[in-house]
This record gives sequence, structure tokens and C-alpha cells, in this order.
Amino acid sequence: MTCQKTSHNFTKIAFKPLHTNLFNIVLLSFFLTLGSGKLYSQEIKNKKKPLTTVKQTDKPVTNVTDKSTTTVTDTIKLDTVRPKKTFLDGKVKYRAKDYAKIDQKKKLITLYNEAELYYKDVELKSGIIVLNYEKDEVYAGRIKDSAGVLSQYPNFKQGASEVQPDSIRFNFKTKKALIFNSRTEQGEFKIKAAVTKKENDSVYFLKGARFTTAKDIDNPEYYFQTNKVKFIPGKKVITGLTNMVIADVPTPLALPFAYFPMSQEKSVSGIIIPSYNDSNTRGFSLQNMGYYFALSENYDLTVLADYYTNGSYAMRFESAYAKRYKYRGNVNIRFENLINSERGYPDYSKQNIYNIQWSHSRDTKSSPNSSFSASVNMGSSKYFKQSINQANIGSNLNNTLSSSISYSKTFNTIPQARFSLSATHQQNTQTEVITMTLPTLQASVDRVYPFVGKNGVKKGLIKNINLQYNLSGKNNITTTDSLFFKPQMFRDAQIGMQHTIPLSTNFKLFKYFSAQAATNYQETWVTKTINKNYDTDQGKVVDKVVNGFDSFRTYNFTSSLGTTIYGTFNFGSDKRIQSIRHVMRPTISYSYTPSFEKYYDTYAVDASGRLTDQYTRFAGGVYGAPGKENSNIVAFALSNTFEAKVRDRDSTKTEPKKVMLLNNLNLSTNYNFNANGKDILAWQPLLISGGTQLFQNKMNVNFGATLDPYALNSNNDRIDMYNIDNGGSLFRMTNANLTLNYSFSNKGTDKDEKNTQSQRNGGRNDDLFGTNTDLTDSRNSQFANEKDDDKDVISEFFKSKIPWDMTLAYSLTYTNIKRENKISGNSVMVSVNMDITPKWKGGVSTGYDFVQKGVTFTQFRFERDLLSWRMAFNWSPLGTNSNWNFFIGIKSGMLSDIKWNKRSTSNR
Repeated sequence: MTCQKTSHNFTKIAFKPLHTNLFNIVLLSFFLTLGSGKLYSQEIKNKKKPLTTVKQTDKPVTNVTDKSTTTVTDTIKLDTVRPKKTFLDGKVKYRAKDYAKIDQKKKLITLYNEAELYYKDVELKSGIIVLNYEKDEVYAGRIKDSAGVLSQYPNFKQGASEVQPDSIRFNFKTKKALIFNSRTEQGEFKIKAAVTKKENDSVYFLKGARFTTAKDIDNPEYYFQTNKVKFIPGKKVITGLTNMVIADVPTPLALPFAYFPMSQEKSVSGIIIPSYNDSNTRGFSLQNMGYYFALSENYDLTVLADYYTNGSYAMRFESAYAKRYKYRGNVNIRFENLINSERGYPDYSKQNIYNIQWSHSRDTKSSPNSSFSASVNMGSSKYFKQSINQANIGSNLNNTLSSSISYSKTFNTIPQARFSLSATHQQNTQTEVITMTLPTLQASVDRVYPFVGKNGVKKGLIKNINLQYNLSGKNNITTTDSLFFKPQMFRDAQIGMQHTIPLSTNFKLFKYFSAQAATNYQETWVTKTINKNYDTDQGKVVDKVVNGFDSFRTYNFTSSLGTTIYGTFNFGSDKRIQSIRHVMRPTISYSYTPSFEKYYDTYAVDASGRLTDQYTRFAGGVYGAPGKENSNIVAFALSNTFEAKVRDRDSTKTEPKKVMLLNNLNLSTNYNFNANGKDILAWQPLLISGGTQLFQNKMNVNFGATLDPYALNSNNDRIDMYNIDNGGSLFRMTNANLTLNYSFSNKGTDKDEKNTQSQRNGGRNDDLFGTNTDLTDSRNSQFANEKDDDKDVISEFFKSKIPWDMTLAYSLTYTNIKRENKISGNSVMVSVNMDITPKWKGGVSTGYDFVQKGVTFTQFRFERDLLSWRMAFNWSPLGTNSNWNFFIGIKSGMLSDIKWNKRSTSNR
């Protein structure tokens, strides 16, 4: 038995039968002592040579004494020893920090301190490793450090399975193992067992086991305790009596048996356990019960249902789908049958509401010449106000739901052609009016330059002349919630098609001016017209719809002239503000549209027939109607930008930095040459709008105003008299508005706006109206912009970094159209989120309306990080949308059914 110190280099051993003859012992001792007692890198090989029977014949011995020759033949038959079958069919690599000891007599190899052993797919690291190459077994355990504390726990890894026990015994031949105090991870689960018996690569039996999703398996905040377990790695865990333990305190929550799926797949089908709740208006309920279908790796389906004892119920179907490098999307279909109170009571009511959401996007690389996208949000106008599974004030206050589905394709012809087909939907949730296009057809042929020569140069008035062809077709539907998808909805549809051929050119004028001229020819086809006449029976003018093809043709002429003027004001390189640059872009344009009175007819207004009026049969068409009066308008517009060069505070930087003072300042108005001084006044009000960004682009400032040059009469009607001639100022401000939005935080970066579900529902993408709360799943944090790895770093006593963020919005509106001279809107909204402690988060969204003199929507939200658990509470104390919601549950999606959710329901 020889003891040698080893280096950290690996030692490879191919184990073969060792024979105990003297030659082998001497040879082994020689190799082990080679290098002055230091074993660097060796490979011990015992080449297997089959032993066979060998006959040995002695030479004849001559008896010299009697001079007689005697030949003695002695034949010795050697024993044949059948070699043992090698139990290791691969190379073993090992190393140890202190020593590697080989005991030839006991057939043991002992590795001590930071020992490592590698064989095929088995990796073993431990404080001490003992390999018995006669029994085909390996043993591993901990060692004591200088303080007498056991350390260097074994780490046993075979394939994808990894175990960290106190000690382990493994047989290479049978693949069985006996593991003490094992620690392993399977997906989100961490498992620790007092004794683990490994039957084979796919079955383990555990005794005294605990399961948890906590990070610290030795000191978890909660776990499931059981004594008998059958564990199939990557598939499932089946246990006997299982008890839930929280903070080392056993709870009365126990199951006679338990089943935990541990599939390596991304998702597994299974039952979704409902939560219990109660409501004053609907009674007791089971909410969010259902089933999750993992249909394939490309798509899934979740079916959820609610049931209340008063008969109310809700159904939800949610599906997500994706195909790599092709497309991705999700579909949500929600239906609720809401019953308030009980039949026979005065407050009894019953109604059905629904909402459909579909989002689809396509990878542009999958098909460069075509695209398909969808963004759908449609349903009952009162869904977000009355839904029992949505708590989102931003969506409640939203007045519009919109949807769009579109497909487009480009044909690489000469000239290039494009085609698109889309369907749109606009729904006003206040008036419940729905406007849809089912569908809209758009087709176009790229511009053609008929006067361009072979060199392809487009320069000058003539060579820049180009024409194009556009085709548009629409099927417009205007209806209400009550008539949606009923026969009348389709009977009232307006169908039309329009052909457009624009002819235009552009050129330089006097070197500094850009001029454009264009004419546009349009031909409109319709399938419905109207016929007006006086009905003597009804005593009024009636409109009769005439079905059939009809068409009208129009044309117009436009031209424009514009330039860009640059001005720089220099203050000196030694000044803080070195210069200011002003860019002006004035534009004057003229448009003329002739009268198309030929498309107008007369009709009698009364029974006598003497009083008549004019109308066009194309009125109310999808593309409008031809104009009766000619249009002769000149328009003026001026856009401005202001930019400054400021010396940088960093003295090491030689170049000044650019600061945008005013992103835009736009002024526009127009003059109508056909003004009659009564119904039509010559000058239109002057519109002013502008915007800028301040405080390192964190504050957005937008403003606008309308200035009317005309005066008002005693009835507050506009008259053909300038305000200055009526004793007033040059312009009369009829309305003005100012909006400020400011987001900032102490984290060094702008606050992320990630209230995406609220935005998808039609609300805001920030939390000024609170965070969107999907009551079907409260596991996600209310503080969507926060990351789990955000930690509070305490630098010294009584001084700590407290992360926070704030969003401010201010709106001011002034109205003076008919001498009101009042502030019609003046409100401020604020949202603040803060990490109160490293584990506590708090937030509030509120505001104040200075005109109505009241607090606007207010929401308080709190959240506690309980490591593996999450506790959340939000409360909206004011208004018809007042409600509260409390949730505590495990974060892990695998154990999402272990939760407690309690909330109030608002009487919306």
C-alpha cells in the first residue's frame, strides 16, 4: 500500500484485472514512486492477454558418470486462469488536493480534499471519495475543516440529474445508489430527502423528503413534508401523506397523497383550482376554475369559468400561439352573464357582456413581400365597467375601443404594385356607436415618370412629372351595440369604390424655393343612392334608398411653394449659451375644386311644390358626395424649431452639446376667396401648436391655442367684422390648452411604461389611473417596472437607498368661444411607487380636479415580497369604481393554485 501526493492534474486509470505476482507488485510500486513521490499524470493499463495452456519440454540430461546417455522428458501443463471481466468499460479520471491513495490489497482508491472523479456521464465531487474497484462501487462524503466543521458536500451528477447529499454510495454495474440527505432541483422544485434509494436511471425512492420552490433548500420559508416518495426525474413525483409546513410550523393543510408534474416540457396540461369568494349582489362564488390544455409546443388553450349562486357565470378562453421565425399572437375571448340581486327585487337586473381580443404579428423575415397583422379589441361597450374579472380604471374611462386586421402584399413588377386588405373597428363606449369597415381594399401602382430619359435623371419641371394609379374599396357599417351582427347592421352598409389618378411634379424656383403642382382625378362608384321627395301621406320629406350601381367623377388642382430659412444668433464661445439656431419653414399653398352642381337635383319641400331645395343622390356615400360650391382657398403655414449650443459642464469635453429649446412651433390659417360674409367667412382662425422636452427629455410640454380674427355679435355669433375693428384686440383667443407629462426616478433611468394589458384594453400605458389588475391571475406584480433583482443597498447606519419613481400629468384648458372666458379644465394627476423596505413596495395613484373641486381616481397599492410567496393589496376608496383586492400565494407557476384571494366587487 503506497500513499502519494497528487497535483491538480487529472489522472486517468483504465481498470483491468490486477495479478498479485511479484513482478506486477514491483512494477506498480515503481510507477507509483516515480517522480520523487509526486504523481502527475498517469494511465495505469493492464493489457488483457488470454492465458492459454502451454507445454514445457526439458532438455535431455546426460549421466556422465556411467557414460550412459539417459534422456528424461518432463512435460508440465500450466494452469489456465480465466480472467475476470472488466467492470469499467471506460476511462476514469480523478484528482485530489491532498492525496490519492491506492490500496492494492483491499482494491481501494482513496481521494482526499477537493476530490473529483469522472467516469462516462458520472461526475462526482466531494471532500473524500473512495473507489472500490473490486465491488464496482464508489463512496463519497464530507470532511472536517480546521475548525472541525463538516464541509465539501458531495455533488453527484449523472446526465441531467444532479444531487447534493451529505454522503452517497453508488454501484457502477447495477446503477443503484444510496444517498443520504440528498438535495436536487427539478424544474422550479427543490427536493431534499433524508434517504434516497436510486433503483435505476428513471426511478428514485425517497424517505423523509421535503419539496419547495424556495431558494434555500436547507432553510426554506415553506415546504411540503412527506415520508414516502416515488420520484421519476423530469416527469413526476408521487407521494404519500403530504403536509404543508410554513416557517417550520406544520399547518392543518394535508393531503392523503399528492402528485407533482415535473415534465421537462415548457407546459403540462392540468386542472386549474378555483378560488372562493362572495358578493353582496351575487352571492357565493367559485372563480377561475378551469383547465389548461398544453396542446402542442406551438399553441395552448386555457379555459376558465366563474359561477355565482345567484345564477351569474362567466367563461374565458385564452390561447397563445407562436412559430419561430414565422409569427406569434394570442387570443382572449370573454363572456359574462351578470345577474344583480335576486328575481323579484327592485334592483334585479340581468345582462350579457363580452370582449374579444386578438393580437397577431408576423416576422418580416419570413415573407419580405407580404405581411399580416391584427390588433383586435371589441365587445360590449360596458364590459370594462361591469366585468367581474377586470379591475382597470384606465379602461373604464376610455371612450374608444379600436381594432385593425390587415394583409398586404407587394408585387415586384415594373412599375411595382401593392395590394392590401384590411378590416377596422371603432367603438364609442359612451354612445355605443360602432363604425366598421369590412373590408377596406387598397391597391396602387407605383409612380411612373413618362418624360424621364434613359439616364433616369429626374430634374426640372417636365422630367419630374409623374402619375400614379390608386384603387380604394370600402364596405362601411355604422351600427350600435344592440344591432351588432344583426341583419339590419348589414342592410345599412355603405359600399363603394374609388379610382384615383394623381398627376404631379416638383421643381426648384429661384434656387431657394421648392414648388409643387398637382391635379387629381377621382371616379367614385356606389351601390346605393337616395331619392328625396315630399310624401303627402306622411306630410314630410322622405329619403328612399335606391339600390343599384351609380358613379360620379371629380377633379381638383393644388400647388404649394415653400422654403427653409436658417438663422443663428451667436453669443460667444466663452458664454454658457454659445448660440441659438432658429429654423423656419414657411409654406403657402393654393387649392381649387370646381363646382359639380350637375350631380344635384331639386325636390319639393312642402305639398304646394313651390318651395324647393337641392340635394345630391350621392349624399351619405362612403366616399362622400361631390361639392355643390367651388372651393378656392389659399393656406399659410409656418413651422419653427429652436436649438441652442451650450457649453458642457464637463470641462474635458471640447465640443458644446446641442439642446432642443422648442421642438416645434406651428402656425396655420387659410383664406377662402368664395366667402360670402354670412355662412362663410374669409379667414379661418389662426391655429398655434407647439411642444418641447425639458429636464433631460423627461418632461413633455405641449400647448395649443386658437386665435379668431372676427368679432362676435350680441348673440355671440361670429360676424364679418374684424375684432380689432369692433374695439377689441387683433385676435380673440377662443380656446387654449396646456399639458405637462413628467416621469422621473432615482434609479438613473427613466421609468419603464409597461402597463401593456391596460393599453391593450384601450386604457393608458402608465399607472396614473392605477395598474391593470386581471383578477383571473394575481401572481404578477402590480409594480410591473420593478425587477426581482432590485435590492436595497444599505451603505451605512440610518442611510439607505430607497428606489422610487414618479409620474406627473397636468392639463389646463381655457374656453372663450362665446365669451365664456373660463377655465374649463384644470387637473393634475400623480403616480408614485416606492420601495419602502427591501421587501415592501408601495404606490399611490391620485389626482385633483380644480374645476370640479374634487379628488379624481385614487388607488393605493402595497406588495410584500415573501421570498417564494407574494402578498399584494390594492384599494380604490372613491367613486363608483371603489373596490379592494387582497392576494397571497406562491410565485411559482407550478404551484399557482396554492393561494388565497379575497376581494370586493363594485356595483358597476
